[in-house]
Amino acid sequence: MLNPDIVREATRLTRAGQLVEATALLQRMLRGASAPAAPPASPARTTPARLEPPTIDAKATRLAERARQPEPSAATQAKPAQAKSAHTKSAHSRRQSRAGTADIASLGLRGPIRRAPAMRDIAPEGTQFVEGHFSNAAGHRSYKLFKPHRCQEQALPLIVMLHGCTQSADDFAAGTRMNFLADAQNCFVIYPEQPRGANQAKCWNWFRSDDQQRDGGEPSLIAGITRQIMREYAIDPTRVYVCGLSAGGAAAAVMAATYPDLYAAVGVHSGLACGAARDLPSALIAMRQGGGSDLMAAKSAVPTIIFHGDRDTTVHPDNGDRIFAQSTGATRGRTSVRGQVPGGHAYTRTMLADPSGQVTSEHWTIHGAGHAWSGGSPAGSYTDPKGPDATGEMLRFFLSHSLRP
Repeated sequence: MLNPDIVREATRLTRAGQLVEATALLQRMLRGASAPAAPPASPARTTPARLEPPTIDAKATRLAERARQPEPSAATQAKPAQAKSAHTKSAHSRRQSRAGTADIASLGLRGPIRRAPAMRDIAPEGTQFVEGHFSNAAGHRSYKLFKPHRCQEQALPLIVMLHGCTQSADDFAAGTRMNFLADAQNCFVIYPEQPRGANQAKCWNWFRSDDQQRDGGEPSLIAGITRQIMREYAIDPTRVYVCGLSAGGAAAAVMAATYPDLYAAVGVHSGLACGAARDLPSALIAMRQGGGSDLMAAKSAVPTIIFHGDRDTTVHPDNGDRIFAQSTGATRGRTSVRGQVPGGHAYTRTMLADPSGQVTSEHWTIHGAGHAWSGGSPAGSYTDPKGPDATGEMLRFFLSHSLRP
């Protein structure tokens, strides 16, 4: 049960730069504890605290405040007291940092775990995986571009891959093995990278209102990278697709909602719907309980394929259901089939079709799976090799759809 008074207080704390306290308050609410009384109003600060983009779905890096230096004094006998004061403040800061990390980790959030993968795990031998850069009024982003063997033959499809928190382009490419399948199907693949300067855990900021708008914020950067590749290479403009994992999956949903004229289909793995949150408090609630219906956007016009484990403790499985409920258009019926990966997970695949019979939406519920790319390679982080093969199924789904001229 959501307590609006607690949500308002958490929002106030977030805006004041008190991320640790806001997270702890939301955690107590989600566990059913009552909120402490709101503190009395304090005098306004002359310089407001700078609020960094918060970490969502990864263990927080340290939030410790820098210990203040002791005031200079001519009295030598004051030095021991000053040193003790500085030590006490530093210890308090470290304790606050650990408490904040524990609060966020207790919500089921994950942290970085791996070394960089080898090139043999990232792309087939003889292909190219090159770095590029893009800038606009919203900022600057680097990216990695995969070029298939036969990239000069004709206008080819393009797939935009948005990594999860703490991941890199190399890590995400190795874990999903998208480059290997794309080479076989003759597709370009682009991996925009989120820098730590934009989010301390490299999460896409899917939950901020400014980053849910067309031609602004991070959507303008991702769309700008997409269009830059379309200008520089032979890309079929009717076969451009976007997908992502976790925070990247939520960002992919934002891209489909804000640029339905650019992307022919979207894949969301363990993510959230566009509009599931507008700030940090609502993001934490959506991740724990599923996005509230009052925050949800209108139905998507972009064909959608969804993968979500039913034991995901980082992003609640209800979020996959909500994305499916928003997915495209007039349907002539719903079909569900169950399957089993030999030696791996069982799954339920639910499909919606348009009046012509073409499947416009698929929802794969992976039974017993957690917060990881289904069927992925252990060469990358956040993967579950027990399948089913999300990469292969997404690519199949994508290539069955194209934008109408």
